Amino acid sequence: MDTYEQTAVNRWRLVLGGLTDKQLSFGGDGSEIQSFQDMEQLLDYLYSRSQGDDVRTDDRSGSLAGSVLTAAEWITKVRNLFPNQTAEVLEKHALEEFDMTELITDKEVLESMKPDMNLLKSVLQLKHLMKGEVLETAKRIARQVADDIRQKLENDIRRSVYGQIDRNSSSPVHSARNLDINKTIRRNLKNYDTESKKIMLKNIYFSNRVRRYNNRRVIIAIDESGSMMGSVIYSAVMAQIISNLPFAEVKLIIFDTNIVDLSDEADDSAQVLMSVQLGGGTDIGGALSYCETLISTPSRTSVIVVTDLYEGGWENRLLNVSRNIIGSGAKLNFLTALDENAKPDYDRILGQKLADMGAFVGAMTPDMLGDYIGKMFA
Repeated sequence: MDTYEQTAVNRWRLVLGGLTDKQLSFGGDGSEIQSFQDMEQLLDYLYSRSQGDDVRTDDRSGSLAGSVLTAAEWITKVRNLFPNQTAEVLEKHALEEFDMTELITDKEVLESMKPDMNLLKSVLQLKHLMKGEVLETAKRIARQVADDIRQKLENDIRRSVYGQIDRNSSSPVHSARNLDINKTIRRNLKNYDTESKKIMLKNIYFSNRVRRYNNRRVIIAIDESGSMMGSVIYSAVMAQIISNLPFAEVKLIIFDTNIVDLSDEADDSAQVLMSVQLGGGTDIGGALSYCETLISTPSRTSVIVVTDLYEGGWENRLLNVSRNIIGSGAKLNFLTALDENAKPDYDRILGQKLADMGAFVGAMTPDMLGDYIGKMFA
């Protein structure tokens, strides 16, 4: 049996379901069999309901919160394993025929779930179906998760960008940016008031910064295709952190085949995330052409495009615009992945062409962001 025939058999096996395993098993290499088994598990989770089973009440779910979290994981895995069109059909069946509406109809259930990366991904996939109080709860979850990520990344990025900080001398410039919070708390611990349970600040300390930087414009373009979800989340947080630097101006756009300029909201990553519409085609060249119009002083401009480089538009347009930006003196960067794994699936041939003309092309984990942005501003 050739590969095409085996794939056809495996697809029929998915249609017929797990009860036919003895008569018709999955075939192929190990990874292919595992992939189809994972898809079958997702289909069984949904369609076993038509046989009267309620998978939310089995032994795997010890509580309502755990059950709903499993539903959130189901949605994420469906998006990862099935094509967009198929995933949309499955989600429609889940919501309309099998009443898997926990994430979009029950505010209390949504609030009971642990705000983490997986839940945020599920919220972003279903937010277009949410209304009223449930949507407001989803926005709060997006803000909390984004703030948690920002707090983890911000110190490293600021340390790399600002350069060495002189903690041994006091700064004559008393600004919030120069506040030495650790020294201030340490020196005022002796003034702790047990009655009010507060530290009374009698002296506030500020630090000198050894280095200063010229003003820079950072243009960030985020590909909002569904496969880039993790990268979209971290990119929005990165934009917020950079926009809060006093010497940096951020221009932020999201794109598929259309372009939306969110520069006015760059300092609010949660708002940016709730504006993203995952899925659709990809016109990287069109987005980059728009970025080019935002460049006023090339020598002080960095363009960051977060994309898997699977161009749906005219590739030559993308290459020509990239060549123009690099030739102008601006820095051009393509991040093919920005997430915990940084194992991108991207167009390596196109990536090599862009790297050969002088663009930075590469994947990045969040803990690498500090050094990357520091070098960008050097």
